[in-house]
Amino acid sequence: MTANEIIEAYVADVAVQLPRKQRNDVAFELRALLQEQMQDRADAVGHAADASMATDMLRAFGNPRDVAARYLPALTIIEPADGYKFLRASVIGLTAIWVLGLLKHLQQPLQSGWDLLSVMGQWWGGTVIPSLWWPGLLVVMFGSAAWTRRRWPQDAEWKPLATDRLRGGRAAMVMGVIGMVCGLYVLTEPSRVLDILWGGQAAPAAYQALTYTQAFLQRQAPWLFALIALNIPLYISVIIKGRWTDPLRTLEKSLALADCAAMAWAVADGPIFLSTGSDQTTKVLMTLIIAWTLVDLLVRKLRRVRPAPSQQGYF
Repeated sequence: MTANEIIEAYVADVAVQLPRKQRNDVAFELRALLQEQMQDRADAVGHAADASMATDMLRAFGNPRDVAARYLPALTIIEPADGYKFLRASVIGLTAIWVLGLLKHLQQPLQSGWDLLSVMGQWWGGTVIPSLWWPGLLVVMFGSAAWTRRRWPQDAEWKPLATDRLRGGRAAMVMGVIGMVCGLYVLTEPSRVLDILWGGQAAPAAYQALTYTQAFLQRQAPWLFALIALNIPLYISVIIKGRWTDPLRTLEKSLALADCAAMAWAVADGPIFLSTGSDQTTKVLMTLIIAWTLVDLLVRKLRRVRPAPSQQGYF
């Protein structure tokens, strides 16, 4: 092949990877550029360009795939700013899925090492491999968010927000107080829901399902209901002030931890309801609430920023 034929082959390999409407223009521009560079090289060495010179020049210019990418608009599925968030969400999600799946499989009786290997094989094929749906879902979510920000950049513009602001405003806080009052009213006597819905004509089994045990009423219930009730004046104080102050935030965290401790005590110390089904459901919900509250407190602590120079500095 001659030098010009090699350039033509290279240009064709680059252009074929581009959209059809863009190929001819890029090929014309790229061929002219390469021929000019080839002529400069030939003039520099003092003899006509040959196949070896053309090949060396084109290899130095770059792989056709990489050159074609220079003419394409950047396609970013996950933006660099979201990279660590994506990685963190992937690791946390996969770890949770794998651990829960492993605990489920380990509930099988293990008589020997072969049983353990069988369980691990079931866990690998039944949990680990299928769990790859989670990173795939995250790619779709982060990719959709990135596309939305590029499509409507004005909605993604930074806006200053006070750190002590009320999320949702006073209206949301008022609705929260109303919800706590109504919830506390129902929690003190859950069977009231049946009276409201069925006018006291519900089946006896339904009333039993929503009846607390005497042990719970005498031990955990007074503490649990009192701690929940203390959140009401806390939220009213925040509504009046119109913002969160440091003392109110500290009180909120203390109450949240106390609520978690009371719920954990109730979950671990005997039945809450007379009905086994209601008792198990309630304990599962309480466990989820405890986990959510602790994770929320941990995330808020880790996200808190206190500007101060580090001991090592930046340089």
